Amino acid sequence: MRSLLFVPADSPKKLDKSLGAGADAVIVDLEDSISPEHKAGARASALAFLREATTVTERPKLYVRVNGIATGLTDADLDVIVGGRPDGILLPKADGGAAVMHVDAKLAAREAMAGIPDGHIKVVAMGIETASGLFLAGTFRQSSARLVGLTWGAEDLSAEIGAEANRDAEGRYTELYLLARSLCLAGAAAAQVQAIDTVYIDFRDNGGLRRDTEHGRRDGFTGKMAIHPAQVPIINEVFTPTPAAIAHAKAIVAAFAAQPGAGVVGLDGVMLDRPHLLRAQQLLARAAQPTAAD
Repeated sequence: MRSLLFVPADSPKKLDKSLGAGADAVIVDLEDSISPEHKAGARASALAFLREATTVTERPKLYVRVNGIATGLTDADLDVIVGGRPDGILLPKADGGAAVMHVDAKLAAREAMAGIPDGHIKVVAMGIETASGLFLAGTFRQSSARLVGLTWGAEDLSAEIGAEANRDAEGRYTELYLLARSLCLAGAAAAQVQAIDTVYIDFRDNGGLRRDTEHGRRDGFTGKMAIHPAQVPIINEVFTPTPAAIAHAKAIVAAFAAQPGAGVVGLDGVMLDRPHLLRAQQLLARAAQPTAAD
């Protein structure tokens, strides 16, 4: 998933429009964008949308951001939305693998009651958006077969820390948030799941979004969350391997294939070893994945 677009669950109009936004995944939001008094209505709206949207053949993946376990609202969310057969949930403030195991059990019980195959509903964990999450980023490995992605949240983390800002005057993350971002990358790699970068909140700043997304791709992220449909095309473009990158990756794979057993090969005057082959194979695997446009 290159782009994951947040849409408030209590807006049927925005939900319907989101299917044509070009995002690889739509995240129906029951958490931050919904006030407490509107949670019940938002759940009903989310269920109605899921029941209709899941029947569409060509559509993005459909995820639901439920309320975090500590709120006591997760069960109520799952009781309603599991019947809509979403592709997955986004679990906020997922402090370590224990939180994923907890929600895995909740999902398994509800899938069984709804007649849904076990493991159908996947999980993307927002694993680093609390202070405690920083210390638990390495505990997601083997927490659940449902876990397919790990992401982080600068806004919630800065609120908990009490920081005035999470970026400096030049728009760069300050030290704590660079650490959180790096821990997300390392945690995802350790768990062998997708690393998904956090949102860029200034949805009118296309240049800033592009720089932020390109930096994420450079460092190892393969997708990014979006808060506005206008952000989706830029995110998709940045995370789609270019023809030149694909051609170079194929050349690397071919060079190693031509010398079976070689630890190092030469290509265009550059010596390449096994890590270069692994990166080339990863890029080709991403290029072969279906997207919302397929």
